[in-house]
Amino acid sequence: MAMYIRVKRNKTTYFLQCDPTDKVLQIKEKLQTLIDQPVTDQRLILMPVEKVLDDSKTLADQQVENDAVVALTLRKVSELLLIKEFVEFSLEETLDEIEFLTIEAASIVNFESFVIADF
Repeated sequence: MAMYIRVKRNKTTYFLQCDPTDKVLQIKEKLQTLIDQPVTDQRLILMPVEKVLDDSKTLADQQVENDAVVALTLRKVSELLLIKEFVEFSLEETLDEIEFLTIEAASIVNFESFVIADF
């Protein structure tokens, strides 16, 4: 049985024909063709209860009914870049620290062997 949902983003409303047995992921795939945003960056929220919809569940499972209003939010690219930069920086910092500790440990070993040889 076909139904419609209204997906709202800012001042734009998308009317999508769907079925209660459609999974939320399928709805996101339809939206991807309309808005050119990957499904991984989309979040659908059932209004007015503000329930985030689960990709793996059907519309019926989550009480999404005909003519329901669903808000669409998108993950910001800048947030993703900041996370990526933080992870890369943390990794570099950790690798530098490991290299420093390795050099320090090698110096201690050499120093100890020097001291032992000096006795």
